[in-house]
Amino acid sequence: MTLITGSADQTAKLWNVETGAQLFTFNFDSPARSVDFAVGDKLAVITTDPFMELNSAIHVKRIAGDPADQSGESVLILKGPQGRINRAVWGPLNRTIISAGEDAIVRIWDTETGKLLKESDKETGHKKTITSLAKAADGSHFLTGSLDKSAKLWDARTLELIKTYVTERPVNAVTMSPLLDHVVLGGGQDASAVTTTDHRAGKFEAKFFDKILQEEIGGVKGHFGPINALAFNPDARLEAICFLLSDACIFAIMYVHHVHCSP
Repeated sequence: MTLITGSADQTAKLWNVETGAQLFTFNFDSPARSVDFAVGDKLAVITTDPFMELNSAIHVKRIAGDPADQSGESVLILKGPQGRINRAVWGPLNRTIISAGEDAIVRIWDTETGKLLKESDKETGHKKTITSLAKAADGSHFLTGSLDKSAKLWDARTLELIKTYVTERPVNAVTMSPLLDHVVLGGGQDASAVTTTDHRAGKFEAKFFDKILQEEIGGVKGHFGPINALAFNPDARLEAICFLLSDACIFAIMYVHHVHCSP
């Protein structure tokens, strides 16, 4: 089993999960922001940040079966988005790459030609930085979260906007249950103001929404800093929540069937 990591040290690395051994290092000229394996693990997509005179970019790397045969060359490099690309993931059947970031635009790219196929509509799309992107278990649709205090559900093939979930705080993280029609949003007030704000005012809860009806159905409270990451356990019974407070990442595990539901 192989793990890929991206770092501000301008590298992405492949690791053997069982032994912890480093298998290969991809070197860039700017920080690596996000990584994602394609289905089949034979390709990986890595985004790099704007740095000095360099623009942000999306790099596609071929992953060799034998680390000794691994190459650092990019199969494809995609450029165009302004600002940082916060997330890039593989679309259905690895035929497309879906990206989103600081310019608030969701894009779908052809992985064979590098051609930009679709962009989200500025009228119906996000108005501020897209912070997060999560795919459904079957890859047919995906969810984006934004600093504009909303999350949006999109068709992964057509980029049609399906649903919008509105909250009262910037959204830093989103996830979907692999079994139930539940959408979870996390965020809160910016970390720079956490020390001077009551946790209730910071709105640091993870909010659960009905995916179809778009209604808030519950939430979990207890964090004293902005929620920056969310993930469901594969059997959908557990949710892992990561939040930032004083530069420390703290993990909490909660049973989703114990969620307190709104009246």
